[in-house]
Amino acid sequence: MCFTDRLSSPIIAVKSGWQPVRHDPGGETMIMMVCAALLIGIVAGLRAFTAPAIVSWAAALGLLGTVWGSIRFMGFTYTPWIFTALALLELVTDQLPSTPSRKVPIQFGARILMGALAGATIGAARTSLLIGLAAGAVGAVIGTLGGAAARGALAKAFGRDRPAAVLEDVVAIGLAVAVVYLP
Repeated sequence: MCFTDRLSSPIIAVKSGWQPVRHDPGGETMIMMVCAALLIGIVAGLRAFTAPAIVSWAAALGLLGTVWGSIRFMGFTYTPWIFTALALLELVTDQLPSTPSRKVPIQFGARILMGALAGATIGAARTSLLIGLAAGAVGAVIGTLGGAAARGALAKAFGRDRPAAVLEDVVAIGLAVAVVYLP
């Protein structure tokens, strides 16, 4: 819910305590949100379900503030558990030699969709759902293509894929956790 005060500066009412929080849509808040959404999109490009799992936990625990609109389901009680189960399943199946490339259309599309979802959740909690969605989707493309190239180079350096895959898992989880703690 957006309204203005006597000085005509934008004020957003936030459900946590119903205290208004001032923000400047063109200032630091927007820049930080875009950076966070882009980074969580990169995480989705590395591991599709890790990004929405971490973001849904942050939303459910109140770390992101109030998530509003059609994306509020990300803060529901069971959403983090569902995404966590999917993320754990993905971590296991990624280690299998029969897993297809992340660059095939279905895998690529799923990563973009999950990056957009996670980015939109961050955007909805901070300043703009649509800008967060776009930044998350762009981040997912960057993460998918960059992650594939980095993993290929690491696998070549290690002489096998498993150490590169485990390192990618650690980076994805660590980056996702760091993103939800950004101011």
